[in-house]
Amino acid sequence: MKVNRAIQEGLRMMKFEDVRCRHQAGTLTCEGAAELLGVDVRTFLRWRNKQVETGVSEWKDGRVGKLPSHKAADSEVEEITNIYKEKFFNFNIKHFHSYLCLEYEGFSRSYSWVKRALEAAKLVVPSKQGGDHRLRRPRRPQTGMMIHQDASTHNWFGVENCDLVVTLDDGDSLITSAFFCLQEGTLSSMRGILETIESYGIFCSFYTDRGSHYWFTPEAGGKVDKTRLTEVGRALKQIGIKHIAAYSPEARGRSERMFRTLQGRLPAELKLHGITTMDAANTYLRKTYLPRHNNEFTVTPKDMKSAFIPYIGRPLADILCIQEERVVAKDNTIRYNGNILQIPVSAHRHHFVKADVTVCHYPSDDLAIFHGHLCLGRFDKNGLPALNTSSAVT
Repeated sequence: MKVNRAIQEGLRMMKFEDVRCRHQAGTLTCEGAAELLGVDVRTFLRWRNKQVETGVSEWKDGRVGKLPSHKAADSEVEEITNIYKEKFFNFNIKHFHSYLCLEYEGFSRSYSWVKRALEAAKLVVPSKQGGDHRLRRPRRPQTGMMIHQDASTHNWFGVENCDLVVTLDDGDSLITSAFFCLQEGTLSSMRGILETIESYGIFCSFYTDRGSHYWFTPEAGGKVDKTRLTEVGRALKQIGIKHIAAYSPEARGRSERMFRTLQGRLPAELKLHGITTMDAANTYLRKTYLPRHNNEFTVTPKDMKSAFIPYIGRPLADILCIQEERVVAKDNTIRYNGNILQIPVSAHRHHFVKADVTVCHYPSDDLAIFHGHLCLGRFDKNGLPALNTSSAVT
């Protein structure tokens, strides 16, 4: 319960008068009087001198009735609330404040000021305080020690839901790859790994859920089978990256919190800019949103040294793809996904009839046929020969 200001002033002056009389009688030093009043010595001396000058035992606080020098004008508050109502009504408060600081030149109000203004105008509902007690898992001390990957199905920019596949570093929360796709799967996972390695290098471990494109799980909800590798597992082993399975949503807390931020911000920004197609959304995500997100949400790792190392070896694209074995038919063709792929004439041998070959299905949906490390031909997603068909050893 709040105490009336007049009562507070009366109690303060009664205590001051008692302490001043004791000081005047010589039973209290200035330091002792100031300590009893809970102020410093200069404040006590100022109060004493003011009482002597005015000759009265009480006076009003000079701040009462005066507006703070930094108080915003009503017109400024009205302008901010109108901007929120007209354009940013689906932004959360922190997102709105970040956008104001970025887009409106000269805006310098704090997040708390914006929050109070929007709450006073009843444009946002105050959040509930408190929550369950939990222990945070420490981050990896260096970047490149652990990479998370996960996907979120959501209505990001249009009428129907689609998936956002995100790959991020555990050490500093840097998003190393992010893109929209119709549905996550083997190829989308490999694309995230490929973009991360191409931009930053080989990392130590890869942390994911137990989705069927990541792991074989013999029993629903049980342990993963680390001996039966999926295509993602096979590619990671080939590169030399350790694959780690998460067994609960809490174990993926870093990814879960990141997706809450993305779901709170991305749809609002895409709608603000009138973006309704996947191509346009991916362009905005890559060129505009991600640099700003990483700048705002990345943290400084404990150890500034990086665990990323350069990749040396077979082209990554020929590893981070779906690989399936086929036997060449008598007419030097193979069948794959309903397409007939014709192996062109090779200078290395007369034909490849009954030879065991590997079909590589890339994240771009292009195809290639390999005999060992020898590329016999490259094809587009329709099975037609690519313009840059190569027979070189890769």
